[in-house]
Amino acid sequence: MSAFGTSKTAVRRTRGRTEGQCPTENGSIRQHDNHTNMSDITLRKEDMERMKAELIQNVQSRLNELLERALSDSMQSLYRNTHTHPDHTHTHDRHKLDQGKVFVARCSLLDELFEISHIRTIYHMFIAALLLFIISTLAVDYIDQGRLVLDLDLFYYAFGQLGTVVWAWTLMFSYTLLGPYHVLSAWASLNHGRGWRTCVSAVAALTLCAAQTSMLGIFPVFVVLHYQLPAASRFIIILEQIRFVMKSYSFIRETTAAVLRNTPQKGEPLRYPSLSSYLYFLFCPTLIYREVYPRNTHIRWNYVGKNFLKILASLFYLYFILVRLCIPVFRNKSNQPFSTRTFILALFHAAFPGMLILMLGFYAFLHCWLNAFAEMLRFADRMFYKDWWNSTSFANYYRTWNIVVHDWLYYYGYRDFLWLTGHKLRSVATLSVFAVSALVHEYAFTLGFGFFYPVMFCTFAGIGVVFNFAMNDKRKSPVWNIIMWTCLFIGQGVHVCLYCVEWYAQIQCPRTGTSFWELVTPRSWTCYQ
Repeated sequence: MSAFGTSKTAVRRTRGRTEGQCPTENGSIRQHDNHTNMSDITLRKEDMERMKAELIQNVQSRLNELLERALSDSMQSLYRNTHTHPDHTHTHDRHKLDQGKVFVARCSLLDELFEISHIRTIYHMFIAALLLFIISTLAVDYIDQGRLVLDLDLFYYAFGQLGTVVWAWTLMFSYTLLGPYHVLSAWASLNHGRGWRTCVSAVAALTLCAAQTSMLGIFPVFVVLHYQLPAASRFIIILEQIRFVMKSYSFIRETTAAVLRNTPQKGEPLRYPSLSSYLYFLFCPTLIYREVYPRNTHIRWNYVGKNFLKILASLFYLYFILVRLCIPVFRNKSNQPFSTRTFILALFHAAFPGMLILMLGFYAFLHCWLNAFAEMLRFADRMFYKDWWNSTSFANYYRTWNIVVHDWLYYYGYRDFLWLTGHKLRSVATLSVFAVSALVHEYAFTLGFGFFYPVMFCTFAGIGVVFNFAMNDKRKSPVWNIIMWTCLFIGQGVHVCLYCVEWYAQIQCPRTGTSFWELVTPRSWTCYQ
């Protein structure tokens, strides 16, 4: 049994014993006769408190043993991985390219937490809220229009032109699978030969850069702008573009380092990754390429089906949030002049739906979507996130919110930057990672919504950087967790508020020119109707 399984069993047994040994005060009083004196009651209470303290101490010691065992097993696994290969003999190097993320078989945190009845009840409360949204929408439609049919026109509009999305995605995927793989394969075989290595490397690098720029840079933007795709279809194309860029970069980075490091002896064949391992990597839920990952023994198809149903339910949840909490408010706000009063009122209207959208995005994508694909591919490492909701600092929140993207930014951004600078300028490395993340987020939102409004860039590159250094890991008090959640509510409210106001301003006051300043100036600043 694994350490995590043992810890769950221990917690269940402990909880069962605790629930059986902790009756309520009224129950304990009813168990005694009315003639029991106060001294006996005091003695019994002292015995219960002593038993409670011993039980807590035993549980803590047991959990500490399990944690130490898990850490010991992980360190031994890491030690074997780093000492069983001849590549790891140069220990004097500060930073070796072959050192990276170690994948370990483990479950997602929410799957562990949902086995606890108290946490499962909170999950049920969100389902009840979804049912309430459906009932209220049906009631309003029946009162206003005399019908009991849900109007899903917003879905049909947002996911329009799916045929264009399918063929564009197919072209991007085909190139990502075959282009970098065959270019690197030809470079590796030619680089293995004698002479002209510099010329071969230069030609391969230029060819790869041109192909990447054309197929994963210009082509998706052309499809989005030329066919004027609606919002959801735009986001599918742009987010897949970003994913393919990150996946292909990881493959190029890891494969190039392996080829340069492992020069075969004369007469030995060149060792190059198989196409099947690269194909598996393009679909598995990680952005760090490895030829082999820990795999489960079987696929739980009922688990896959439940996760896809939850994704569909999350989409409906998002639909009702927009229809009931956002569209009625901001459609009216769009007719009012943009002022401080308008902004403050709209901000507080948007704080709650903004936070719901954040949690829905986290649950639908980082938990359900990634776990569904991990289960279908028997991918065993399910740590796609950590307990970011318990964070008392924004530095910890950024590290634990999205482990998949964080790993890519850490190993290929932050750590490689430190390696290039000789492990100096750590603050500059951190700022560079924030800058890249802010630019990519702003790029996705600009092309996804179809207008330039650098709210995401300012919050990431400005406020996010300040909070990362101000609310650092030294903040341990629970008060800081409250502050973090308050800031998240305000930040999500700002995002939803400004983007919704700008969306309707673009509709109310369409652009009349194509000058640079008109394209980059938000219409909500000048639209007065």
